[in-house]
Amino acid sequence: MIYGYARVSTIDQDLTIQQEALASAGCENIRSEKVSGTSTKGREELNTLLDFLREGDELVVTRVDRLARSVLDLQTIVHRLKEKGVTLRCTEQSINTDTVEGKCFLDMLGVFAEFETNLRRERQMEGIAKAKERGIYSGRKATIDVEKVKELKDSGLGASAIARELNIDRTRVYRVLK
Repeated sequence: MIYGYARVSTIDQDLTIQQEALASAGCENIRSEKVSGTSTKGREELNTLLDFLREGDELVVTRVDRLARSVLDLQTIVHRLKEKGVTLRCTEQSINTDTVEGKCFLDMLGVFAEFETNLRRERQMEGIAKAKERGIYSGRKATIDVEKVKELKDSGLGASAIARELNIDRTRVYRVLK
């Protein structure tokens, strides 16, 4: 059986192009999700698919960066597939884990996907630093009402009770009270 996996990073992005390419590649079942590829955590569709695949199946993605953005995650996924007797193929890249060349190319592309992620993060940090220098970066909006935390503390509540009352983590209460 041929399974497809499509992924985009944000809910604003469209999966249609990937899904159409996977259908054209013969995928009988396509799993899709809108979640970051920098980690395998929280990628329920991918994990469901990896658990479900059986010996002789083939997993198809359009590009290797749709599967993983870190070399470690990519190698872990490929190792899992290999243990199950499942092959991996990319429609836009010469990757097919049935061949030695395909495996080699897969590893190289994994390195470049991780490199691209690191470059993007570095540019983002540079942009934030410049915005801070100009005084226009204020960070993420506060999600905790600091005054409410202090008010509850003054009324005699402890950190755990405050956390329950405001539906926040206790460590965040301690940070506010510091």
